Amino acid sequence: MIYPIIWSLWMSFQVGRGMNFSFGGFTNIMRLTQDPVFLRALSNTLIFLAIQVPIMLILALLFANALNDSKLWGRSWFRTAIFLPCVTSLVAYSVVFRSMFAQDGIMNEMLMALQIIDNPIPWLADPFWAKVVIISAITWRWTGYNMIFYLAAMQNIDRSIYEAAKIDGVPAWARFWYITVPMLKPVILFTTVISTIGTLQLFDEPNLITNQGGPSDATLTLSLYIYNLSFRFMPSFGYAATVSYVIVVLVGILTLIQFLVARDRRA
Repeated sequence: MIYPIIWSLWMSFQVGRGMNFSFGGFTNIMRLTQDPVFLRALSNTLIFLAIQVPIMLILALLFANALNDSKLWGRSWFRTAIFLPCVTSLVAYSVVFRSMFAQDGIMNEMLMALQIIDNPIPWLADPFWAKVVIISAITWRWTGYNMIFYLAAMQNIDRSIYEAAKIDGVPAWARFWYITVPMLKPVILFTTVISTIGTLQLFDEPNLITNQGGPSDATLTLSLYIYNLSFRFMPSFGYAATVSYVIVVLVGILTLIQFLVARDRRA
């Protein structure tokens, strides 16, 4: 575990192509600020993080709250249905999404049949819509995964608290906001951290659904850029290692901020 970390840190200060590299000091760090492809990949990754993670966690929380109702018919079936996407094959579900959002795919056919649109939307050829597809795919896959954490935590909340609130005439939305959410803060923090880490490492969906970060790098992420630097073009392992440490720094900063915010709220 320690050796790869030390090796990658050492590599981040190397310049050159393939295995022909030499010590370059802070050359790779300076290159980051002047590399438009890196800046685009960083921007895309942060956009996915800022939009997708909140949507996914809010949906997971709402689903968990709804499926925690013992009076709901078929709740076991609904739990399974929502959780199943996260255990499906990455390649299989990516192929399905790519087919669904193709120019002649089922999404355009359905929207045109409902007369919502007049012409097919270029989902995978337009930068904006390509991002929408990626966000939709990740949300579909991982919402159920986070829902399980919330559901397990909700079932550990003392039911007498809710019963007392009902007797006092507290409405359902207030019980959710003032009882459930505060009780789930540690779990919400945990899911936020792991979702942040996962999104910053996003690779499979842009690679498989939008054909290696297309169109025109509109869905290129930092992890996919690292892969391109290492394997697709003339290998630049030193620069790829430097980009990988950008992810490490972002994960560290965002995780620290989340813990500090959570601690301040508890105080």
